[in-house]
Amino acid sequence: MASTNSDLADSPQFSLEGNIWYNIPEFNLLAQNITVPGFSPLFPDAHCTSDGSICQLTAGEGEINAALSISSLVRSSAFDLRSTYFLVGGIGGVNPKVATLASVTFARYAVQVTLQYEFDAREMPAGFSTGYVPQGATAPGQYPGDIYGTEVFELNDALRKLAVGFAKTATLNDTLAAQTYRAHYAAVPAYAPGASSPSVVECDTATSDTFWTGTLLGEAFENTTSLFTNGTGVYCSTQQEDNAVLEALLRGAKDKLVDFSRIIIMRTGSNFDRPYPGQTAAENRFGNSGGFPPSLVNIRIAGLKVVQGVINGWNKTFARGVPPTNYVGDIFGTLGGTPDFGPGK
Repeated sequence: MASTNSDLADSPQFSLEGNIWYNIPEFNLLAQNITVPGFSPLFPDAHCTSDGSICQLTAGEGEINAALSISSLVRSSAFDLRSTYFLVGGIGGVNPKVATLASVTFARYAVQVTLQYEFDAREMPAGFSTGYVPQGATAPGQYPGDIYGTEVFELNDALRKLAVGFAKTATLNDTLAAQTYRAHYAAVPAYAPGASSPSVVECDTATSDTFWTGTLLGEAFENTTSLFTNGTGVYCSTQQEDNAVLEALLRGAKDKLVDFSRIIIMRTGSNFDRPYPGQTAAENRFGNSGGFPPSLVNIRIAGLKVVQGVINGWNKTFARGVPPTNYVGDIFGTLGGTPDFGPGK
């Protein structure tokens, strides 16, 4: 069982996402510290239990760091990852239409939403709803005509549902500060989930190196997520790494080094992707929502249940793998099967 940490925060907070797994009573990840060539200079080691059954690494912030770190892991001779389950865990932004601060989200789809043409909104063509236009298209809402291959990844939904079941047995952390902030969203009926208490939610994640904020961009990327997944994906979390992690793992799976059906993406809500009524986008981005502390704690609280569920159910369920009931892979069908998203689907 491997856990990778990634987030939308700055480096000190990024370190905290990894540190929450250390010095806990359930298992000791610092029993083995293995330096892996190619890992981030800030996070050069993988940390493992004494028997090697559970390991953790911090991939580094942003898509480039994440891709290089995970590629280095996959190609390292120090690990045999063919039966490993990967829990990609970290904080992220959250869409108040779907979830809230400190919620724990599990994704079926990861969508690289800013892999598009971009117009400054002040210069975008008349009639456009956003300055983002899919590559190879001529207007928002058209499916990309130029496909790179990293636009969408689909994960094992049967495994996701097992992970969600494990996470739902946890009592999630919450704080008065987060409760006070999220109450502002109650004025908009569509934001009812954002005004509610934190919970475990099945919804999808948006990847971008750009840390955006605002209602217009949030709505634009809701539409992108739906468009790229042919109406199936539900955008709820934002982050900077997951598609990069998944591309590195997919290339490893193509070479039989990992099993792509054994990946779980879990993101906890640290900040809203858009302001509440009467608040500016700048106030939302630069203010303090109070969401970071409980979102950080809930990575461990919920993630621990997932890790324990896999370990405890290893012989009965997980050693042989969880057979997918859906397509698993990228838009090209690199690992076999036919994607249920893409041009003409």
